Amino acid sequence: MERLVVNGGCTLKGEVNINGAKNAAVAILPAAILASEGKCIIENIPDIEDVHCLERILRSLGCGINKIDDNTLEIDASDITSVNACTEEVRRMRASYYFIGGLLARFKSARVELPGGCPIGVRPIDQHIKGFEALGAEVTIEHGAVAVKANKLIGANIFFDVVSVGATINVMLAATLAEGTTILENVAKEPHVVDVANFLNSMGADIKGAGTDIIRIKGVSALRGCNYSVIPDQIEAGTFMIAAAATRGDVTITNVIPKHLESISAKLIEMGAIIEEGDDCIRVTVDKPLKGVNIKTAPYPGFPTDIQQPMSILLSKVSGRSIVTETIWENRHKHLDELKKMGASVKVEGRTAIMDGVEKLTGAIVKATDLRAGAAMVIAGLIAEGRTEICDIEHIDRGYPHIERKFRELGADITRIRVE
Repeated sequence: MERLVVNGGCTLKGEVNINGAKNAAVAILPAAILASEGKCIIENIPDIEDVHCLERILRSLGCGINKIDDNTLEIDASDITSVNACTEEVRRMRASYYFIGGLLARFKSARVELPGGCPIGVRPIDQHIKGFEALGAEVTIEHGAVAVKANKLIGANIFFDVVSVGATINVMLAATLAEGTTILENVAKEPHVVDVANFLNSMGADIKGAGTDIIRIKGVSALRGCNYSVIPDQIEAGTFMIAAAATRGDVTITNVIPKHLESISAKLIEMGAIIEEGDDCIRVTVDKPLKGVNIKTAPYPGFPTDIQQPMSILLSKVSGRSIVTETIWENRHKHLDELKKMGASVKVEGRTAIMDGVEKLTGAIVKATDLRAGAAMVIAGLIAEGRTEICDIEHIDRGYPHIERKFRELGADITRIRVE
């Protein structure tokens, strides 16, 4: 078992380079199975456990995987031997459900174990199923797996009952090879939805409107391999922006798309931080005391739910009262119980957390309750007095590449240790 040990009191300074977006990569890798000829060479892939897990799933289906370097994969899906993704790897991660849409589109059949992922709330796949059935598939859930099959897929008009990133991407995958035109309404607009659509178009798909309320997909007969580079990770970038502000530092975050970070930048500016934008970088500095603000998560372009937890750490130690309302996931305040061990003043009422800033946090043994909560506890350790030990860091490794090395390069006192 491994832990991260953080000795607090540092001021982060320097430059940090952001990796490719986890949320885009975990959809693009399953989407590569749609290429019936040629190879997909995908660059700027984050070196994280979720990606390694997807590599193993792809191999189990018969894909050829060539790891060109830590951030580049070559995927040959031309000779897939199985449409059954039923392994322990599939059960471990949420994004494995994208294999349903990809296999259904190409082979008109798939059987995929129901996915796992972070315990942040109920995450049904009813909107995915609604979309597959509208395209003409028969969907059954049996023995813990989703089985889909169709004689053929035919384009349809599909209105999602709720805005869902997963359903938007999954049904988009299935529709790429359907006959006729599919129109998806009330779709998610997140940058990684747009990135997946761009990847599919690079393979020969005909998708328009990604990033807007309506996506139109004209089915094509086949898709081919392509070269593609994943967009920068909006959430990793936001995490380092908040860490810079929390430590009253001076950090330049490179390889970012500033527009994707506007909601985060706006809140930091409201708090009193200084944000300077370049073409592909953002500099965060603080020269005066920060003040509390209210946060309400929302689908893009609103404030990201994945940044709510790191932001709550910053709010716990600034002057005044802050109210954090989580509208996406009902269990995304679990990390605040860990933060209370460090001296935070916080009260949780349903999906709302009321936070009164305290003068100091003190180090403690805490756990990463999920992926983003783990990164949040690292920030808590950076601004606490004394030593903080973070357990269950396998959650962090799912989404943040080499997190301790990146923070050390900015001046943090953080190490990874092994304990019995």
